[in-house]
Amino acid sequence: MSLASILLDPLSHGFMQRGLVAALLVAMAAATLSCFLVLRGWALMGDAISHAVLPGIVAAHVLAMPLTLGAFLAGLFCAFSAGYLRAKSRVREDAMMAIVFSGMFALGLVLFLKIDTDQHLTHILFGNMLGLSWRDVGEIALIALPTVLIVLAKRRDFVLAGFDPAHARAIGLSIARLDGFLLTLLALSIVAAMKAVGVVLVIAMLIAPGAIGVLLTHRFDRMLAIAISAAMASSLVGLYVSFYIDAATGPTIVVLQSLIVVAAVAWRVVRNARASPLRNAG
Repeated sequence: MSLASILLDPLSHGFMQRGLVAALLVAMAAATLSCFLVLRGWALMGDAISHAVLPGIVAAHVLAMPLTLGAFLAGLFCAFSAGYLRAKSRVREDAMMAIVFSGMFALGLVLFLKIDTDQHLTHILFGNMLGLSWRDVGEIALIALPTVLIVLAKRRDFVLAGFDPAHARAIGLSIARLDGFLLTLLALSIVAAMKAVGVVLVIAMLIAPGAIGVLLTHRFDRMLAIAISAAMASSLVGLYVSFYIDAATGPTIVVLQSLIVVAAVAWRVVRNARASPLRNAG
């Protein structure tokens, strides 16, 4: 097979066209937030929100509401309730978030198994990127694109609030409002990725790109560019690989992102090893 046929033949299928657009949109939104989550140590918060959306999905189905709305409201409830409970107790923040998200995830499983629905639990947990309709892709774009634009436009405020809160307050920024806004955008990005990669795998796409950026550079804007590029490249390659080896698309993309993280770690180790003799000689 020629390179052109390898690249173009899969796109003759409608499900691959929809999957390609969805994969790139999800990758872009997740990677844009990923740098903030990694640098601020919010990985567990992303994990908490991604698991906590399950009862919201079930409740939305029972109430005949849009599933994305139910997932978004449940994600916000998890984020802000974990913060409130931590502030009112002596329990560490990571422990409180683990309690909240595991409890909500368990509640979602109980509710899901109690209702009569044609929804597949595996699709909710792990996504079904190649089973999306154009309407699903449109919903993802409607959430992902504004999220990316808002984060890029407000990135300096988010960085300042996270790493120099005293300066942020001095120039009139509200730390609590910015953190709440960032958590809202995080919940939105998880909702956007939910149908494509599911509530379990979305956390990997929210963490791996930022980890790659942190390992390869110390400048935030460059880190952001690296994270987005790595996420979109791994999504594109993962989509094709999953097509040719007949594997699940979401997990394949996550495996590739994990391999890139390992490669970035190896590159950093080699670079530091080469720099050490030069520092000792100096």
